[in-house]
Parts: sequence; C-alpha cells; structure tokens
Amino acid sequence: MTEIITNDRRMKEIIQLARTVAQSKATVLIQGESGTGKELMASLIHESSARAQKPFVAINCAAIPENLLESELFGYERGAFTGAVNSKAGKFEFANGGTILLDEISEMDLRLQAKLLRVIQEGEVDRLGGRKPIQVDVRIIATTNRNLSDCVREGTFREDLFYRLNVVNLTLPPLRERTGDVTLIANKLLQQFAMKNSRQITGFSPDALAVLASHNWAGNIRELENVMERAALTAVGAMVLASDLKIERQSRMQETQATVLDLSGWTPGRTLDQIEKNVILDALKFHQGNRTHTAKSLGISIRTLRNKLADYRRDGIEV
Repeated sequence: MTEIITNDRRMKEIIQLARTVAQSKATVLIQGESGTGKELMASLIHESSARAQKPFVAINCAAIPENLLESELFGYERGAFTGAVNSKAGKFEFANGGTILLDEISEMDLRLQAKLLRVIQEGEVDRLGGRKPIQVDVRIIATTNRNLSDCVREGTFREDLFYRLNVVNLTLPPLRERTGDVTLIANKLLQQFAMKNSRQITGFSPDALAVLASHNWAGNIRELENVMERAALTAVGAMVLASDLKIERQSRMQETQATVLDLSGWTPGRTLDQIEKNVILDALKFHQGNRTHTAKSLGISIRTLRNKLADYRRDGIEV
C-alpha cells in the first residue's frame, strides 16, 4: 500500500481529499514541482478506489517522442503505418477498468489533446488505422509541474481539456514548505537504504540534522532520496555526519539568492541563435543536467528543450 510520510497539516488535508475523491469517477489533476510526489499521490488515489484490483498504468507524456505517443496511448491496427505488422492495444486499453496516469500532461501535443478529450467525453478510443471505436472504462489522473492555466493562456493547452481534467485539483507543496517533514522523511529513507545495502546506520548527528534543516531542497523529495541513498552507502560510522551528506550548508535565504545565469550583453559576431544556445547550455550545466529544472528556469517546455538539445547534438555538441 502506498505510504505518504508527513506531519504537515496541508499535506494531511490533501491526502484526506485524495482518499475522498478516490471513491468517485472524477478525473484528477495533480500539480506541483518536480520531485514532490505526484505519482505517489496518483498511486494512493488508485489504491483507495474501487478500481484498486484493476491495472494502474503510468505513461510519461514528455519522455516519449510525439510521433510515438499516439500509438502508445491509443494503440494501432496492423498496417496502420510502416512497421505495424501486428495490431497492438494502447495504454488506455491496458488500463481498462483501472486507472491511467498521464504524467507531464502539459507536454502533450494539441492534436493528441483533442483525442484525449474524446476519450474523456465518450469513453472510447480510436486505434490508429482502426475502423471502429473501442469502449474503455478508465479513471484518468494527470500530473504536471507547470501551471496549466498559463499553458491555456499561451495556447499550448486546450481550454476544454483543462476543464475536463481539472475536476479535482490537488496541488502538492514543495518540501521547503514542509520543514517538519524533512527529518521525518530523511530518517525513513535512510533506514530503507541502510537495510537494502546491509549497513548498520542508526541516525543522524546534530550537525547533519542542521544541514538537512537548512537546505532548500530544490529537487524536493527526489533530491532528498538521492542524498539519503548516498549517505547510506558512504557513512563510515553508525551515525550520518554532515560531511556524509555531500550538500552545502546553506540557509534557505542563501539558497533562494543563489547564483543566476548571466544573460547580459551582446558582442559583435554573435547571432541570436548562438546566444540562445549558450544560455541553454549554461542553464543545463547550472542545473547539473536536470532537464526539468533547466526548462523551468528558462520558461520553456521540456519538449522544446529536448528539441533544442537534439539540434545541438546534430551539430556535434555533446549534451
């Protein structure tokens, strides 16, 4: 059973709401920064519903190229396109009777958004190359780390689909706003990784606790998980020390005021494309290769960033 560890009042209220709406058939939109536990919340909703014994199917809309996402979601018939030697059911058919999680829904192409809207309205999917629709009974949960209302205003997300998805909205707070949960979650993760790796680790030293409390956790629980796994592997004694955490001891104010990219200045001979390329590559380096954080800091979608990086690779640039 999915467990969400928290003592935070706001998170407890969200979990209670999630368990309540799980009993309905309503679509759910889960918003929040990357690493806040959106997929975990989706799992909790599925497990708390009458669909718990049926499939839970998750698909990342940003991780699959646009030309493949349609066939992954809706399936295809034999001969629908070159290479389609056999018919294949899509994720919606696999999830029939259960729940489908559409992760990073904001990255879905507008054309596919129209097909998704039809699935919600009519309860049926059309395979590529199919002659008749296939009835499906699927609970849809969508997640995004972007503000879908902004995407609607920008014209990258259908307004009618937004309203269909936004029947129940759960917005998960970032870890930096759940200060009381950091140590709680860290202890749980540390014990899990210690057990997994047969390490005898009992807890944290006072200086390690101070570092955990002062860090900003820009990567949220995913970042904390990474730090705990490393600490469980590298700690020399029974207690994890500050030096084992391998994170800088910064206050939240210092973290918030961290170095920003220097985007200033134009010099002769530099085209706009060259400046853009330098900014994107600098941002990627600044965020240590994390594409989600890079895209967010630049105010672009992950799909746009991925396309830009693909162009750079064709130019022989390693990214």
